[in-house]
Amino acid sequence: MVQLDKKYDPRQVEEHWGAFWLENRLFHADENLDKETYTIVIPPPNITGSLHMGHAFNNTLQDILVRWKRMSGLNALWQPGTDHAGIATQNVVERQLHAEGSDREKLGREDFIKRVWKWRDESGGTIGNQLRKLGCSLDWERDRFTMDEGLSKAVREVFVTLYEEGLIYQGDYIINWCPRCHTALSDLEVEYEDQKGHLYNIKYKFKDEDRHLTIATTRPETLLGDTAVAINPSDERYQGLHGKTLIVPLTGRVIPLIEDNYVDLSFGSGALKVTPAHDPNDFEIGRRHDLESINVMNPDATMNDKAGPDYQGLDRFDCRKKVIADLETAGLLAGIEDHQNSVGHCYRCRTIVEPYLSKQWFVKAKPLAEPALNAVRNGSIEIIPRFWEKTYFEWMENIRDWCISRQIWWGHQIPAWHCADCKGITVARETPEKCGPCGSKNIVRETDVLDTWFSSALWPFSTLGWPEQTETLKKFYPTSVLCTGFDILFFWVARMIMMGLKMMKDVPFHQVYIHALIRDAEGLKMSKTKGNVIDPLDMMDKYGTDALRFTLAAFAAQGRDIKLAEERIEGYRNFCNKLWNASRFAFMNLEDYQGTSELNSALKHSPADRWILSRLNATCRDVNRALEEFKFNEAASAVYKFIWNEFCDWYIELSKSSLLQKGPEQQAAQNVLVHVLSASLKLLHPFMPFITEEIWQKLPTGENEKSIMCTSFPRFEADKADPDIERRLGLMMDIVTAVRNIRGEMNLGPGLTLPLMIKTDDHEKAQIILDNARSINELARVTLGDVNSKVVKPKVAASSVLDGLDLIVPLEGMMDFAEERSRIEKELKKIEKDLLFLDKKLSNQNFVKKAPSEIIEKDKLRMQTLSEKQLKLKVHLQTIEQAIS
Repeated sequence: MVQLDKKYDPRQVEEHWGAFWLENRLFHADENLDKETYTIVIPPPNITGSLHMGHAFNNTLQDILVRWKRMSGLNALWQPGTDHAGIATQNVVERQLHAEGSDREKLGREDFIKRVWKWRDESGGTIGNQLRKLGCSLDWERDRFTMDEGLSKAVREVFVTLYEEGLIYQGDYIINWCPRCHTALSDLEVEYEDQKGHLYNIKYKFKDEDRHLTIATTRPETLLGDTAVAINPSDERYQGLHGKTLIVPLTGRVIPLIEDNYVDLSFGSGALKVTPAHDPNDFEIGRRHDLESINVMNPDATMNDKAGPDYQGLDRFDCRKKVIADLETAGLLAGIEDHQNSVGHCYRCRTIVEPYLSKQWFVKAKPLAEPALNAVRNGSIEIIPRFWEKTYFEWMENIRDWCISRQIWWGHQIPAWHCADCKGITVARETPEKCGPCGSKNIVRETDVLDTWFSSALWPFSTLGWPEQTETLKKFYPTSVLCTGFDILFFWVARMIMMGLKMMKDVPFHQVYIHALIRDAEGLKMSKTKGNVIDPLDMMDKYGTDALRFTLAAFAAQGRDIKLAEERIEGYRNFCNKLWNASRFAFMNLEDYQGTSELNSALKHSPADRWILSRLNATCRDVNRALEEFKFNEAASAVYKFIWNEFCDWYIELSKSSLLQKGPEQQAAQNVLVHVLSASLKLLHPFMPFITEEIWQKLPTGENEKSIMCTSFPRFEADKADPDIERRLGLMMDIVTAVRNIRGEMNLGPGLTLPLMIKTDDHEKAQIILDNARSINELARVTLGDVNSKVVKPKVAASSVLDGLDLIVPLEGMMDFAEERSRIEKELKKIEKDLLFLDKKLSNQNFVKKAPSEIIEKDKLRMQTLSEKQLKLKVHLQTIEQAIS
C-alpha cells in the first residue's frame, strides 16, 4: 500500500499536478461530444495586470463552478483570454520610452504599435501563468486576445454592421476628456471623488443698464466660453427679464438671457452661466436654444486663443486663479464660498477630467438597450443576487449614447476613411481603395481607436469563432454563466448583453453572478497607499494554493463583502493538514485491503458506518444545492463540517476499534473508510484541486480515470438517507460531548477514566445508550454504569441535563477538592478584574465615540464570554465546597 508523506508539501504537489493536468489536456472541452454543455467566458484580465486578490477571488469561484460541472458529466468549457487594455498598456510602453529618452511621437505610429506588441509578447503572459498557478482549469488551448486576428475581424464586422444600420455615428459632442492621456473617456471610465472646493459668485452686468445678475460657478475659467445666461421660467425673481442681454465679464462679449427648465432655482442665485463647449448639461441647453459653442481650451487643458490673449497658454487651474484676480480687480467678484464638490477623475491616471467639445464616434445606445432590458425582465437572463437587477434597470433605462472613440494608438483602429476631396466617410470591412461617396483615392484612415470595452462587449461570441459559424460557436453559445464583480456591470456586462442580442439574436449567457468585494480585516478597501493589500501570490507561496482558494470560497456570501485576514488563510491551511493526517490514518489502516471505493453490500456495516454514509449523502445534497444557488460559502461550509467534524472527529475515532479487528468487521470498516474518503475528496475537489488530486491518486478506489476531475461528482440519493441511525448516533455523540465538557469545566485530566451514570425514564433512549456503550466508554473515557430512572445523584457530583437525560459524573476520588477550590477562586479573581477593566472601558463615552466599531464589538463579546465563564465557575465552586464540607 502506498503511503502519504508525513507532512503535506503544497509547492511540490501543486507543481506536479498542475503540469499533469495540462499535459493530459484535462481542461479541454470537445465540441464534437454529444453531451450537455456548460460554458463560462473569463472576464479577460488586462495584459498589463498581475494577479491581485480580486482576480484570485473571481477566478476561484469560476473554477469551482467549472470543475463541479465537469465532474457532473457536462461538456464544460472555460474560455480563457486577455484584454489589450488600450490606455493602460499604452501608458506602460510610453513610460518605458520616456525612461529611454524617447516618446511615441519620435517612433511614429507603426513602430510604436510594433513596440507594444513586443512588450505584449515578452510580458503579457504573466497573468496567464499566475492563473495556472491558482489551479484555474481554463481550456488553455483556446486562449484568445482581444487584438488577435480573429477578434479583430469580429470587431470590424460589428462596427461596420452597426454603422450601416445607423447605430454608429460621428458628431460633435461634449465628452469626458483626460488631458494627461489625451483621450476621450466614457461616463463609466470617470471616477468621482468629493473634494473641498469653492463656489465663486460673479457679477454679470446687463448691457446698457446699471444692474447685474450674480451667478455662482465652481469653474470660473470657463466663463471665457460663455454664450448665454439661463433662468428658470417659473422663477418669480426674474420675471420680465427674458430677452435681455448681458456682458460676459473680462471678455466684453454680449450674450442673451434665456429661459430653460433645467435651471435649478435653489442653486446659487438661480441664474446659470451657459458654456456649451465645457459642460454636458450646458451643451444640451445650447442645442435646445441654438447657442454657439466656444471651446476655450487645448487638448492638454491649457487655454487656447479663444480664451483671449491675457489667458492663452495658461494651464486651466492657473487660468482660474488669474480670472478670479482679474474679476476682483474689476469689481465683478461678489464673493467666494466653501463648497463640497464631486470631481471626476480619469480612472487610469487620476487626472481631473475636463468636459470637452470634440468630434467623436458614438453608438446609439437606446435601440440596443431595450432588448437588453427585456432579456432580464422576461427571465432570459437572471442576475444573482436579484437586488442588482434594480441597478441594471435604472442604468439601462437612462442610458446615454456610448462614446467609443479614443485618441490613442494602441487598440482597434476605427475602420473609417476620410476623403480629402468630398469630406465624406467610407466605413468598410476591408481597406478601401477609394472613397465610397465620390470615388476619389485621396482618402486617409481615421486615427482614433475603439474603446477597449467595444471589443470586450463581443467576448462571449468572438472568442468562439464568430463571425465564422464555427462548430465551437454552435456548441457553446449562448454561454451558461458570467461571474464578475459589480464594478463592471455596465462597463462590460450590459454591453455584452446588448451586443449578443444584436449580433447573435440570442443572450450571451443565462445567468450573471455578481460577487462582492474583497476588503481588509477592518472592512476597508485594499490599496497600496494604505498598505493593507494582501498579495495572493504571497499567500499561495506561504500557505498553499488550496488554502487560499478555500478561504475565498468559505467567505463568499452573496451580497456581503469579504473581510480578509491572513490568519483566515492560515486557518484553512490547518484544514489541509487535517485532511492530510486523516488520509494518512486511512492509508496506514489499509495495508491488506483488497477492495475498492465502491460499497460492498455483502459486508455488514456497523452503526457508525451507516451513520457516516447517511451524513455523506446529506452533505452531497447540501453541496450540490448550494452550488446550484451560487452559495459558495454554504457549499464550502458543508464539505468542511463533514470532513473535519463528522469524518475526522467522529467517524475515524469510532472506526478505530473495528479497524483493529481481523475479519469481516475490519473489512467493512476499511470499505467504508475508502468510500467516504474518496467521496469527500470529490466533494472538496472544486475548492481544493491539488491536495484532493494527490490523495485520490494514491487511494485504492478501483477507478480507472486519469484524474479525480474525470470521476463523477457525488450526488444525493434519497433511498440512502438514514435519519434513524443519525438520530441514534446523534444521541451518543451528544452524551460524549457533554461528558467532555464536564471534564474540561471541572479540570479533570484527559487520561482519567470517569464513572458515568445516566438518569432517564425514556426507555428508548436508555436502550440506544446501552447499544452504544462501547463507543461512549471509548470516546468519553468513562465507565458507563446504571442507565435508568432510579439513578441517585451522589452528594458530590458534576452533572449535565441533556434532552431528558441527567448525566451524572461522581467526583469522589476523582480530584483534590481543596486544590481545585484554590484554582477556581484564583481564576474567579482574574475574571472579576478583567470584567471591571472592560466595564470601565465600555462606560467611557470618549472611547466609545472614537474606537472602531469592530473593537467595541470585540470587547463586548469578550465581556459576555467572561460573564458566562464566571457563572459556570461559581456553580462548580459550590459543588467543590459541598464536597469539602
